[in-house]
Amino acid sequence: MVEDVPFKIFAGTNSRYLAEKICASLGCPLGQMNIERFADGEFSVSYEESIRGHQVFLVQSTFPTSDNLMELLLMIDAAKRASARSIVAVIPYFGWARQDRKDKPRVSIGAKLIADMLSAAGINRLITMDLHADQIQGFFNVPVDHLYASAIFVDYIKSLNSDNLVIATPDVGGTKRASSYAKYFGFPMVICYKLRKKANVISEMQIIGDVTDMDVLLVDDIVDTAGTITKAADLMMANGARSVRAIASHAVMSDPASQRIDESALTEMVFTDSIPYPKKSAKVTILPVADVFADAIRRVCSNQSISSLYVL
Repeated sequence: MVEDVPFKIFAGTNSRYLAEKICASLGCPLGQMNIERFADGEFSVSYEESIRGHQVFLVQSTFPTSDNLMELLLMIDAAKRASARSIVAVIPYFGWARQDRKDKPRVSIGAKLIADMLSAAGINRLITMDLHADQIQGFFNVPVDHLYASAIFVDYIKSLNSDNLVIATPDVGGTKRASSYAKYFGFPMVICYKLRKKANVISEMQIIGDVTDMDVLLVDDIVDTAGTITKAADLMMANGARSVRAIASHAVMSDPASQRIDESALTEMVFTDSIPYPKKSAKVTILPVADVFADAIRRVCSNQSISSLYVL
């Protein structure tokens, strides 16, 4: 019976596929919820079962469009008004995370604004994965369980069985992430240095390090238009690399990303299914992340440490 379960899991419209996998891993049913949409684009949320006194987990990534964020906020508000004991937002992909600081005058800090909105709506905890910047955790005044896709990618890297692998980062900002993989496996690391004239447009890119006759693995957290990752891959091959693959946590993949990947020097582009990737590309591989989130939810419910989930 659902009533005997100490927690309940509900899903937003566009993250239902992932919530269903999480529930299958936990062996529990997905909660019943109704999202009614009106002709003008407005929508309302209602729970179709009692959640009074329950620990409620709401699975919804905040990828474009903004409806996903608004839907999550309404889910949180409805759960609070339905007397849920605690509300945990499970946000595999935390959108607006690239706006984490004032890098020029008179700009918003979007990540902080979203954190404030979620807190005001009423969350008691956040579970997310591979934030664009670790310091975003400090924007919240509630506990944040920050998971890492390395729990999945480590096994993938081992499956490559390459003794000639070099870890690479497509930009200087990802140096810490790439360094963690390089240290864990004992592989060398190279860095791509890029200059931008404006967002999503790269004016110049250079390699710091040697990739001659090496199998290169590019490591990133988000691939949006794929301009950076494909330019880095082409540059690696032009500098003597034997092959180039890439791993990234979140497949934002705005057009023309799929076309760029297909036409690039990349042998394979690997993502998790933190957000849906409905398009098709022969070079794209999707790895499931549901078991990692299911394990985190299980540990939160039983007040166990989740640090053992951190591979690196």
